[in-house]
Amino acid sequence: MKIAVLGGGPGGYEAAIAAAKKGAEVVLIEKDKVGGTCLNRGCIPTKALLASYEVYETAEEAADFGINISGDITVDYAAIIARKNKVSSSLVKGIHYLLEKNGVQYLNGFGTMLDKNTIEVVKEDGTKETVTVDYTILATGSVPICPGMFHYDGKRVITSDEILDMTECPKSVILVGGGVIGCEIGQFLAKMGTEMTIVEMLPQILPTMDEDVAKQLARQFKKEKIKMITGDGIAEVTVKDASVAVKLQSGKELEADYLLVAIGRMPFTKGAGLEAAGVELTERGRVKVNEYLQTTADNIYAIGDIIDSAMLAHVASKEGLIAVSNIIDGAKEKPTYHAVPGCVYTNPEVASVGATEAELTKKGIHYHTGTFDFKGLGKAQASGKIAGFVKVIADDNDVIVGASIVGAHATDMLQVLTMATQLKMTAKEVGDCIFPHPTMSEAIMEALHDLHGQSIHKA
Repeated sequence: MKIAVLGGGPGGYEAAIAAAKKGAEVVLIEKDKVGGTCLNRGCIPTKALLASYEVYETAEEAADFGINISGDITVDYAAIIARKNKVSSSLVKGIHYLLEKNGVQYLNGFGTMLDKNTIEVVKEDGTKETVTVDYTILATGSVPICPGMFHYDGKRVITSDEILDMTECPKSVILVGGGVIGCEIGQFLAKMGTEMTIVEMLPQILPTMDEDVAKQLARQFKKEKIKMITGDGIAEVTVKDASVAVKLQSGKELEADYLLVAIGRMPFTKGAGLEAAGVELTERGRVKVNEYLQTTADNIYAIGDIIDSAMLAHVASKEGLIAVSNIIDGAKEKPTYHAVPGCVYTNPEVASVGATEAELTKKGIHYHTGTFDFKGLGKAQASGKIAGFVKVIADDNDVIVGASIVGAHATDMLQVLTMATQLKMTAKEVGDCIFPHPTMSEAIMEALHDLHGQSIHKA
């Protein structure tokens, strides 16, 4: 059995390796670098930048912990970007090593399906190679959305792709979009010295997350002098020689050196030859799949950002493994999406899983909440990380249906609640577990106990 994977992002390369481990002959086709957006222009590069933010902040707070740092704290922005590039490059090499060790053939070029079994790959030097396969997994990913009204030019009007490669810190930026990408990049740049204004059309930053979580992060942003304009959209954009002028729907006018558009991403399927292969799209422009991730062409499966699921690397990776299992093992495995974790690596970190209070209220579902503030923990006080809280949501049967954490190490701690939500465990079952002391994760235990009015450290 020969399988082609079109796209080398997290979903694609992991699917390719998984298929090879199961004994299939596998070819991975990628037009750019393996690792896709996540490793080269998204998840990993932004985390490397935010690590520099964290070091800077720690240095600023050193005196509070009895550590004296002599001299001024300065930023070498070019060195920060160089470190980011080194981290990504190292991980890319690691993926190539894994592909080679698992016997995956790698073709660096643009793949186009000529029919359901044939793919033409145009390489960087213009040469072509034709691949004939039994099955294909489409994993071509997504690209930033930038509507024409923004006059995108990659110079003054930019996306996250361009900002990550700037070797000089911009003096001022208007950032359109207060979602995950906008909040992470916005906070980093502000700490580095950029005059930052975030414009979010919806009523709150992080509009898809819990309202209390968004308020906590907004308080931190205000403390860091990040300007936030919510409930207001962009009406007009004027690109000048050395700046960008913006008029908001409210009539307010702004101007900055750069306009950074971070309003989301859209599936990238252009040139993939889907029509020739018999692969249909939905009305939203995503690849149509059944519950087993199979497209309208019976030997072609699709995963990740191009289908109608959450545009997250870990979702694509899970879908890739499921697609491989269904192809090779003949399994009838279905992805489940009721417990998809979402993470924001700001300071404080934000993490959530399952339903929010607003979503449950909209559906008319009755629920209960348990909360606990980190300031009530010994570990939080000792480490100086007291901002934030844990919120757990359970239905009338005490089954955990959602949770949010905002605070230090929130993204690492979320897995406890992700597993509980996935397995439909009750708050009592999880709360009966012994949590180690002293840890930040004790806030989860206290929030679970609070659901039953039994939190010891909550007044």
